[in-house]
Amino acid sequence: MSDLSEAVLSIRGLKVDFETNDGRVQAVKGVDLEVRRGETIAIVGESGSGKSQTVMAVMGLLASNGRVSGSANYRGQELIGLSDKQLNKVRGAKITMIFQEPMTSLDPLYRIGKQIAEPLIHHKGLTAKQARPRVLELLKLVGIPDPERRIDSYPHEMSGGQRQRVMIAMALANDPDVLIADEPTTALDVTIQAQILTLLAELQKKLGMAIVFITHDLGIVRRLADRVYVMRYGEVVEQGTTEDLFVEPKHDYTKMLLAAEPTGRKAPPADNAPILLEGRNVEVEFKIGGGFLAGPPMYLRAVDGISVSLQRGQTIGIVGESGSGKSTLGRALLRLLPSEGIIRFDNRDIAELERAQMRPIRKELQIIFQDPFGSLSPRMTVGQVITEGLLVHEPGLSAKQRDKRAIEALKEVGLDAIMRNRYPHEFSGGQRQRIAIARAMILKPKVVVLDEPTSALDRSVQKQIVELLRKLQADHDLSYLFISHDLSVVRAMSDYIIVMKQGKIVEEGPTDAIFGDPRETYTRTLMAAAIDETKFRQAV
Repeated sequence: MSDLSEAVLSIRGLKVDFETNDGRVQAVKGVDLEVRRGETIAIVGESGSGKSQTVMAVMGLLASNGRVSGSANYRGQELIGLSDKQLNKVRGAKITMIFQEPMTSLDPLYRIGKQIAEPLIHHKGLTAKQARPRVLELLKLVGIPDPERRIDSYPHEMSGGQRQRVMIAMALANDPDVLIADEPTTALDVTIQAQILTLLAELQKKLGMAIVFITHDLGIVRRLADRVYVMRYGEVVEQGTTEDLFVEPKHDYTKMLLAAEPTGRKAPPADNAPILLEGRNVEVEFKIGGGFLAGPPMYLRAVDGISVSLQRGQTIGIVGESGSGKSTLGRALLRLLPSEGIIRFDNRDIAELERAQMRPIRKELQIIFQDPFGSLSPRMTVGQVITEGLLVHEPGLSAKQRDKRAIEALKEVGLDAIMRNRYPHEFSGGQRQRIAIARAMILKPKVVVLDEPTSALDRSVQKQIVELLRKLQADHDLSYLFISHDLSVVRAMSDYIIVMKQGKIVEEGPTDAIFGDPRETYTRTLMAAAIDETKFRQAV
């Protein structure tokens, strides 16, 4: 590690308040921390602890109703109180940030190559042509396959994990002095996560940059951080070297975080449970590029002849690396994407139904998306977001009845009913994910596709959500397609596992068989990473 004598960024007495419909909310309550040259610090804590708002205040990126006081000093320059024009000389050049939710940070109208080039053009004065070789280099560094082709892709043409890697490439473009990483591996599978963490460590060693790592994943913290700050309710409750904190935590809250892990197994479906959702030889193909000047288009087969049968009360876990096609398969089975093949729901062929014909069925086929902020309207209160589906599918309900249902749904996912009067931007990533779950469950569906539903949640909340989803499933005889890269959560949720790679199923079977005796090398690699992580958590 580099010389740690110089504090690059010092935060003293930082406070952040938000003016809401329910009064003033204190998000950060006088935080002190610092990061030195060449050092990695981790800020950990549950959703709503204030860890993200702390760095957002430093970067001048708080929502319009946010108020900040205190000090954030970068190499002798006070950042709090600077105008946007003054901050822009530091942001994106000296201090950069990788955001938690890439789809809301990337412009859907611009190709990713142009977006990665933007900080190079703005801060280094390069032309788009001059920046292109550096953009290709960055795409290779963060593990984007076929960078010469993907440089011209749009964000929606990439998986969640690939979009996160694009954000990392953009943050690293100008070799920053301080890199703030807000849950940068949340959307990544275990193998790519390891590559990204190794990349960050190598770049830090090469450039001597400081890293502020915000995460709920304590496994990452121990591998990456030199020192740790533990936050709860807007305050730092414990800090120290990583080794000291893991070996001998002092605060009860820290001990709880270290012990949290999804446990137990769901009850299996009845042997004679009927098949509720079935896909046979499902194929999804995307057209990439092409046009008058671009030449002939290319076609990517994201789902390649997959068959799956989901019983009533069953959970099928779908795992695989980013870009394997698992999310595309889930959307295709719900008729949210055009596809080829047979799709049947509740003994009815739905593959050829028109949009109007599908509308009455939508209530029974719900999806919880990977990126909750991108799927929640910023102009609607949480109560309006949650009850929006009721306006379509149960129009006879009064406003009072809808409000009662919203209160019940929020309580089910562990949120206070008073929160229904707030807006999505006032919540942490984990809280927004629970709002998305409430929105789906309020309609009492039969099948739910859960696309990384716990990816933005800290471990203790993951455990609660897993238990909640299992309870809802038992109470309402729900069927789940559970898509995730977090294999410990998949194991706790699933009866049956499908392993996907490059649009195909490489292995499938009962959960115990897949985890206990995987046949394929690819599956064994995924399982080994999950087992190593589980052993680590048990050891600490």
